[in-house]
Amino acid sequence: MFDSPRPSQGAEPAALSAGRIALVLLALATGGFAIGVTEFAAMSILPDFAKGLGVDEPTAGHVISAYAAGVVVGAPILAVMGARLPRWLLLVGFMGLFAIGNALSAIAPTYESMLLFRFLSGIPHGAYFGVAALLVASIVPLKMRSRAVSTTLLGLTVATLVGVPLANMVSQHFGWRWTFAIVSVLAVLTMALVAIFAPRDGGDPDAIPLRELAALKNTQVWLTLGVGAIGFGGMFSVYAYLASTAQAVTGVSASMLPTIFAIFGIGMMAGNLIGGWAADRFGMKAAGGLLLWSAFALSLYALAAPRLETLLVVIVMIGIGGGLGSILQTRLMDVAGDAQTLAAALNHSAFNFANALGPLFGGMAIAAGWGWTSTGYVGMGLALGGFAIWIIAYFTGQSAPSLQTSETCD
Repeated sequence: MFDSPRPSQGAEPAALSAGRIALVLLALATGGFAIGVTEFAAMSILPDFAKGLGVDEPTAGHVISAYAAGVVVGAPILAVMGARLPRWLLLVGFMGLFAIGNALSAIAPTYESMLLFRFLSGIPHGAYFGVAALLVASIVPLKMRSRAVSTTLLGLTVATLVGVPLANMVSQHFGWRWTFAIVSVLAVLTMALVAIFAPRDGGDPDAIPLRELAALKNTQVWLTLGVGAIGFGGMFSVYAYLASTAQAVTGVSASMLPTIFAIFGIGMMAGNLIGGWAADRFGMKAAGGLLLWSAFALSLYALAAPRLETLLVVIVMIGIGGGLGSILQTRLMDVAGDAQTLAAALNHSAFNFANALGPLFGGMAIAAGWGWTSTGYVGMGLALGGFAIWIIAYFTGQSAPSLQTSETCD
């Protein structure tokens, strides 16, 4: 199954100049930025649209869950349906659907319609990142593959640094609806950039749904997804309640929250760059190291929360754990065989499963009376759970020839 790697797994990349490759990466990162803003900013402006839609904040939180559900459902369906189409065309189509979903969110008249429109907005999320990763991997040398994939995710992390604070300010000064409207405009811009700069691949006429679904029979695919679905949950356990913790425990004012989220974004950006480099240099070993780093950083959260200076240091450390995404994305390319599109897209289904799991467990700990900072210990447990799955994935995957590809690249 692994004897004949697909183009994204090691064939010579298309002959594009360094400048053209940079423009392709910029186009894809723009889409990642738009997705990051709509995903992460929705958490930070939740009180605003809760009030606007006439519901309480816990009820409004289901809007965030609806988006995550759209990602989980949409990624495999769109990946299987679009496996035969050219990647550049798929990306344009995915961004078109994303633009429509966010435009409708901006004008949603009721809470029920908002749930539907956020679900629609989430459908292309995972498939976009999956196809973008495959496109990038096909145009760069193998030894730079993980770093290039991490660049496509860079827009997502920049969104946490710049987009979330800006979305807060836009919501406060102009209304929450403008946040989703701006995201829709960014999606249309991405469509134009991809259409102009992305290489015109011919698609895969031999792709069939059953071949893509074959990825679901691969134990290594499921284990890799499990690492992300559980291990990533630790970061979200803290992130979802960071604003409340900062105000209730650290004692900061609401005006300080955009800065705190921006500091968290710095950690995520650094982690994304570190993760891409480490994946190219150390392969799957990098994921294990990053999970242990996350567990350590999360264990410090409760101790650091009472003082702003220590809180800022620790949330940067926790944010670095976000670099796990690019490592796992590359790993899935290695283990998926012929089911590249589906496996790459499922990485973001796992990411959003973690986005739901972490806040759920963190909220349960808070509701049980363990305090706001208990989310750090919950997160540590999830990171260690992801590490346990990583151990199984790493040692059971050593016999597969293609798994050594990224391990041997300097």
